Amino acid sequence: MQQDTVHTSLQQHELPIIDDLIISDTDQVASRPLTPYQVLRALPPDATPAQQDSAIQAWFQPKEIRYSEQPDTLHLPGHGPGRSLKDVNLPQYYRENFFSNDSLLHPEISGGRYGVAGAPVPYTIRGDNMFTSLLLLCIVLFVVSIANSQRFIANQLKDFFYMPNYNDQMVETMGEVRFQLFLVLLGCLLFSISSYSYVTTYVGDTFLFDDDFLLISLIFGCFVGYFLLKWLLYRLVNVVFYKGSNKVLQWDRSFLFIGALEGSLLFPAVLLQVYFELSIQNVTYYYVFVITITKLLTFYKSWTIFFRQNGMILQNFLYFCALEITPLLIFTRALLMMVDSLKINF
Repeated sequence: MQQDTVHTSLQQHELPIIDDLIISDTDQVASRPLTPYQVLRALPPDATPAQQDSAIQAWFQPKEIRYSEQPDTLHLPGHGPGRSLKDVNLPQYYRENFFSNDSLLHPEISGGRYGVAGAPVPYTIRGDNMFTSLLLLCIVLFVVSIANSQRFIANQLKDFFYMPNYNDQMVETMGEVRFQLFLVLLGCLLFSISSYSYVTTYVGDTFLFDDDFLLISLIFGCFVGYFLLKWLLYRLVNVVFYKGSNKVLQWDRSFLFIGALEGSLLFPAVLLQVYFELSIQNVTYYYVFVITITKLLTFYKSWTIFFRQNGMILQNFLYFCALEITPLLIFTRALLMMVDSLKINF
């Protein structure tokens, strides 16, 4: 087993070198310390990297680094010596200077990005965790409610087109009423999401506040207020003209069922728009179709409940236009004015 001969030879023959000249042992010449370059040149040309490493370790011994403990005397004449920044009693104005916030002086402070900043990613509803969770919750509640209310829905559809005796009306439970109210609120939410998409596409995408969720919530509140005010308006007119009649309760149940049906029909279109990028134009066509169907059902139901016995088709038309079409046009105009007032015009 061979040993490294370089290490031994360097320890046995420590020859002083001056200006790359090897001096013999007999010459008593004071020399300055060798450099690593000079030590490596003293090795044979075929020395391996391991032998070179052994030579460097044999010639140079690491020493302990000792820092000076003397106080700093580099200060202005007439002023005392500077104080250490590690001193906890140091006032704040000692710590702050012109370069205090410079990222080159403090590596922990971000110095900004290099190059040109890219365009920010636009806001999308499918990228919003809150709306995604809300829609997922609505899907679960919608499926569970439909599964538990199949018999109620079948009876409502049958009684919708067949007018039973007013003295023998179907009584709804609180669970069935809550189910229909949930579908009405779901319809308001779906209307607000689609209205937000329409506004950001055709009206503008810069508003007085940066929070898109706040804008959707504001539109949702407008739709909830619209349906509530329309129901109150129907209730007021029906109580005045048909006070003490079962027709009022029959209309309330029909009005709630039509609103629930509208919310159910809008659900697939909104899901396709949010998660499968269905164009807003096709969604608008679908919404117009659903609204037209629900208005026709409302017109038919108001005729069968209030005006069928007397054959007053003209009165039914006036009733429908005054309580259904006019509020819809007023609400649409008010919603556009509100959005336009919130939009930032450049």
